[in-house]
Amino acid sequence: MSAAQFSPPADRNKQPILEVLQRLLPARGAALEIASGTGQHAAWFAAGLPGWTWQPSDAQAEHLDSITAWCADAAVHNVHPPVLLDVLAPQWPASGAAFAMTFDLVYCANMLHIAPWACCAGLMQGAARHLAPQGRLITYGPYLEDGLPTAPSNLAFDADLKARNPAWGLRRLEDVRAQAQQAGLRLSERVALPANNLLLLWSQAG
Repeated sequence: MSAAQFSPPADRNKQPILEVLQRLLPARGAALEIASGTGQHAAWFAAGLPGWTWQPSDAQAEHLDSITAWCADAAVHNVHPPVLLDVLAPQWPASGAAFAMTFDLVYCANMLHIAPWACCAGLMQGAARHLAPQGRLITYGPYLEDGLPTAPSNLAFDADLKARNPAWGLRRLEDVRAQAQQAGLRLSERVALPANNLLLLWSQAG
């Protein structure tokens, strides 16, 4: 039996996200994915971005076999073995030697709202440490935006998350932007995607 786990949201959003990545990214590069989860994105993006190498990671060891299984089933050869990575840890990855290379892209989907708020600062600071000089961070998920109405489905989702764990919940984009600025990153593009999600492109300031 395959170890691959299945996430319906990841299956639905993988193609819309890939299309934005194909528009925003150069033909070649090296990507680090934070919170790869089931591995569906890693496998799909590696196939759709053949000039890129993809380094998946997750904070939960039980996800690593699923990531490996998805990539094996997709027969992609531009994906490195997944590693354990906790964004709050002072070293990335969490075990073994620290990354010896920098990345042209750090990609993180659907983590900020199901992790303690401190993980936002950890993501921003860690991305800034590991990005190449012209590298960029991409985050994806639902956000609360000042001055813009929040979709009823996102309000319900936020309430459900907080009921499950008081440390979870949709994040205000301005709060995320403030954490990014402290790490030397600026928001350079906002892309609205289906199901009231946003893909945000963060570039290095200066």
